Amino acid sequence: MRWPWSSSSDERDEDSLPPSRDTLIATDWSHYRDPRNIVPVLVLTGSAFALSTFYRSYLKRIPQAINIGSRFWRKRSLFGRVTSVGDADNFRLFHTPGGRLAGWELLPWRRVPKTAKELKNKTVHIRIAGVDAPEMAHFGNPAQPFSKEALDFLTSYILHRRVRAYVYKRDQYDRAVATVYVRKWLLRRDVGLQILKRGLATVYEAKSGAEYGNLEEKYRKTEKWAKLKRKGMWAGDKKGYESPREYKARIGEAKQPT
Repeated sequence: MRWPWSSSSDERDEDSLPPSRDTLIATDWSHYRDPRNIVPVLVLTGSAFALSTFYRSYLKRIPQAINIGSRFWRKRSLFGRVTSVGDADNFRLFHTPGGRLAGWELLPWRRVPKTAKELKNKTVHIRIAGVDAPEMAHFGNPAQPFSKEALDFLTSYILHRRVRAYVYKRDQYDRAVATVYVRKWLLRRDVGLQILKRGLATVYEAKSGAEYGNLEEKYRKTEKWAKLKRKGMWAGDKKGYESPREYKARIGEAKQPT
């Protein structure tokens, strides 16, 4: 109803007034409840979560053993290239998750570093599970017999090759204890087993905490076979033989204060 004293221009002015505060803060929730809007949002969110989980589980590079998460041990493996060999039962691995399928060593930005400087703090230190090789000379201590032969074999067998390591735990030296496999002539070889077969290591002995990856029986049978065939270090005089464990125990006792 128009007031007698009002004019049409007044009505037009009222229509052009800005909306009130209550009108501004009001939300039309029906837009958000529309399935045509909800379904795409859920699909995109789920896809993003799935891709993130897949990346973290399978494609994220692990630089060092200390970066391996608790959920990874005994459930997953590390695939990569061996960049150096230490003693005859440990080496360093540059993790290349996904291998060539993920572009490693094919794409320019997915190359394995070559120099020690480039590799610093970027490799996983691997301790081969279940075997104990003769000790090299360390900290003024003499090397054990066949330590060089064992080191030379492991170096020729895996250095610069791609291997897969099934990791079990991290030891006191921040190494990943693992069963390691390498491809040879299309066949997958257990590296620890090959060392034992050549008489260049013993089955690892410890009072507690030894890891064999469910392969202890197989390893002990292989060690027994190497002894019977007098392979490697088993070819010498048994009377003068000292196992790697006995050697380390003797060196450790000698260092104890009197």
